[in-house]
Amino acid sequence: MARVLYNLLMFTIGLTLRIRVLGYWSLIYGYCALCTAVALLKLWWNIILRPSTTFQWGIRETPPACLNDTSLGTHCYVRIKESGLRFHYVAAGERGKPLMLFLHGFPEFWFSWRHQLREFKSEFRVVAVDMRGYGESDLPSSTESYRFDYLVTDVKDIVEYLGYNRCYLVGHDWGGTIAWLFAIHYPEMVTKLIVLNCPHPSVFTDYALRHPSQLLKSSYFFFFQLPRFPELMLSINDFKALKGLFTSRSTGIGRKGRWLTAEDMEAYLYAFSQPGALTGALNYYRNVFSSLPLSQNDVKSPVLLLWGERDAFLEQEMAEACRVYIRNHFRLNIISGASHWLQQDQPDIVNTLIWTFLKEGEGRKTHRN
Repeated sequence: MARVLYNLLMFTIGLTLRIRVLGYWSLIYGYCALCTAVALLKLWWNIILRPSTTFQWGIRETPPACLNDTSLGTHCYVRIKESGLRFHYVAAGERGKPLMLFLHGFPEFWFSWRHQLREFKSEFRVVAVDMRGYGESDLPSSTESYRFDYLVTDVKDIVEYLGYNRCYLVGHDWGGTIAWLFAIHYPEMVTKLIVLNCPHPSVFTDYALRHPSQLLKSSYFFFFQLPRFPELMLSINDFKALKGLFTSRSTGIGRKGRWLTAEDMEAYLYAFSQPGALTGALNYYRNVFSSLPLSQNDVKSPVLLLWGERDAFLEQEMAEACRVYIRNHFRLNIISGASHWLQQDQPDIVNTLIWTFLKEGEGRKTHRN
């Protein structure tokens, strides 16, 4: 009898797990279909309004001068033996000084850290990387090549290639996700962790599933699962959607922020108009649902989390919730009026808060600036 009850219990548990998995993927694909329908309507409307220009966009052949600004550092390349991939990075500051490594988000590249490269090169060896699939780094064609474990190993390989065994790790958006994961899996290699507008991955997963408002804000995750179509929608009207991410009232840099100059925008268009550039960036999203939930969560390094109050993509409540997974000092600064593009929007405030965290130790309170 006991054996029968045990088997019945195991069957029930297994069935419940299968139902949950089926529900999870049904939600993902169902929402993906909804987002696709909305995108098709937008495309059709664009064709009606601008029939002659909708499908016109151009590859930028020449990089703008700002990408070769020597005050930002030196352009370097490294080929990692294990993965075979070549990575591009910009480095400044004296060799031998502590390493500060910057990881960018979507849709960005090393240039998003220009204000921080100038600021911190006096006391650090600052390095801003084009992550795999971005900028001048290699773009693996397989979606499988953008799994979390590969992206985390990239960071480890780059740190070691640079001649270091530890670093001050700074990440924004997708770079923040990889920074969280790197600190979880290689705590001995992270002196301090600084994350901008990106929650701990487990916080994001739990919160989004419980808050429809965040799920709605994250609808692009589902849309980006489609092959080719998201690339088209980001390209039409000469990359209008891409430009809008940084400049529109709803998602762009705030009225009081440091707006992108025309040359800054050309730098982004140069990077993402290259063949395959958008696909490499979007492939990060095309692996995300297979990589969650995490099996490990604890962060043992001191953490500074900077959060733009006007983030159009991520709800602020997730920032404080990150405290649950941090086994060291945690400092949270919410920057009033700032957008998702925090290090470009409010570089002076961001740099000051980072200096405070680096030089004066870690606080435990939430501050509003």
